[in-house]
Amino acid sequence: MKIAFFDAKPYDKPSFDRYGAEYGVKFKYFETKLNEDTVELAHGFDGVCVFVNDTVNAFVIDRLVEMKVRVVALRCAGFNNVDMKYAFGKIHVLRVPAYSPYAVAEHAMAMLLTSIRRIHKAYIRTKDFNFSLAGMTGFDLHGKTVGVIGTGRIGRVFIDICLGFGMKVLAYDKFPTEGLDNGDTVRYVSLDELLSESDVISLHCPLTDQTYHMINEESLKSCKKGVVLINTSRGALVDAEALLAGIKSRQIGAACLDVYEEESEFFFEDFSGHIVEDDVLARLISMPNVLVTSHQAFLTEEALANIAQTTVTNLVGFFEDGRCQNELCYRCGNTEDCKNGKCF
Repeated sequence: MKIAFFDAKPYDKPSFDRYGAEYGVKFKYFETKLNEDTVELAHGFDGVCVFVNDTVNAFVIDRLVEMKVRVVALRCAGFNNVDMKYAFGKIHVLRVPAYSPYAVAEHAMAMLLTSIRRIHKAYIRTKDFNFSLAGMTGFDLHGKTVGVIGTGRIGRVFIDICLGFGMKVLAYDKFPTEGLDNGDTVRYVSLDELLSESDVISLHCPLTDQTYHMINEESLKSCKKGVVLINTSRGALVDAEALLAGIKSRQIGAACLDVYEEESEFFFEDFSGHIVEDDVLARLISMPNVLVTSHQAFLTEEALANIAQTTVTNLVGFFEDGRCQNELCYRCGNTEDCKNGKCF
């Protein structure tokens, strides 16, 4: 089978070449993102492989179907960039529901420690042989309360890490994990209680209509003054303008952002020689208490291998057996894997 691979980066190719050769899947790599202007590149392919900032809207879906492309293989867990309702009955959509949850959870903790212990600032200072400790005071995580929104695989790993630091955990999820709440160090609470009682808040939930801008002007007012916010999930969970206002008012003590709601125009690309026209992003990056990484929480050797292997086996399962356990299906509620692997 031949698959058009969009938004390809150098770190994608080794794992996909390895598993593609093993399973007989041939990838053609395109550096451009999939969108209305580039969809014609998929002509002659059996499927397309896309990432978080590719656009799979109604126009793209119609054109793919016209070109007899049968499947969209997401090499990620999130699928908010796919019009799932429109895709149903037209084209099959596969995803990678889990790769390395440790990669994302560990990155969230790395960002938190870097921020509160001023490690990034210390690195810059000592490179200039400035060994002053003025302005470098941080705080202990031990004994602090962390609010974890979303207790799926990544959220649970992050909770384990926080427990290792001696933190108390308040968790929120519409679908609580059985056995996670021990009534002591980990407790499920309402979202309002989590916001008001947490010293640190970390987001580990998918982007849906219900979670869009769940961190907004009103919810930020409910938070403790000086709260630290971490987002390694999806950018649009956070209203960036409200976050900026919260930082300026000192309501937010620090923000650790691996994602940004308008990131598709910037992340994964080099803009070091250009003027970034997104004023909100530019202001956030300029803030001394904001740490931004460019959607790299997933980027470990283990995660890349897991993503490639699952994507390839998804494709093989679909084309050889006509079914895939990781098929997304609008009929199944748009939030679960397809119950029977073949709804149409």
